[in-house]
Amino acid sequence: MRKTEKDKRLGEIMKSNQSFFIKLLIVQCLVVVCFSQDFDFFYLVQQWPGSYCDSKQSCCYPTTGKPDADFGIHGLWPNYKDGSYPSNCDPNNPYDESKISDLISSMQEEWPTLACPSGNGSKFWEHEWEKHGTCSESVLSQHNYFQAALDLKKDVDLLQILEKAGIEANGKSYTLSNIKDAIKEAVGITPWIECNVDSSGNSQLYQVYLCVDTSGKNIIECPVMPRGKCGSTIEFPQF
Repeated sequence: MRKTEKDKRLGEIMKSNQSFFIKLLIVQCLVVVCFSQDFDFFYLVQQWPGSYCDSKQSCCYPTTGKPDADFGIHGLWPNYKDGSYPSNCDPNNPYDESKISDLISSMQEEWPTLACPSGNGSKFWEHEWEKHGTCSESVLSQHNYFQAALDLKKDVDLLQILEKAGIEANGKSYTLSNIKDAIKEAVGITPWIECNVDSSGNSQLYQVYLCVDTSGKNIIECPVMPRGKCGSTIEFPQF
């Protein structure tokens, strides 16, 4: 029996729909690949506020007041073992402060903003989540991402570690090796130290990098260190 025009037309529509759904499935798969990127480890980065402020760019205290004289979280950054890193992985998962409302007071204390003009921290945290946090969303939700960084900082009290080794934020200079050794002895792994220069051009302790496994819970030896150099002797400025 020959097919009627109606049957042929119906068959063409079904083929067209089938093709459309196959293409849609491919697009959805590509979206998942692009936005749920894998990574090899995190950098937990903590910064010394005295060094941030004692530079040409200077600083502005947050609207909540001057932070404590303590290392503050800069970020928890997914990285690859080849030294590169993913960024801005999911524009469909923007920063949402309502998801971390129970963490805000802790973040204001442990993750303060020092950028100008003064702010309450929201823009800083938004940047960290959208640039870095979204690249770990296959492992950590937005709340768990910020919670993980806070927990890690609590586990590694850098200021206490350095003070115990006789390294104090008093404007004096200390050897880079002594700073690294003090942290390694306390934590069990080798840190990476980032320096900046003060308004007079002197090298100073700016940021400390520790590596964390992909669960966001365990400090590990760094698969690769960031680039940059410090002098053999660096200042630890007051704040």
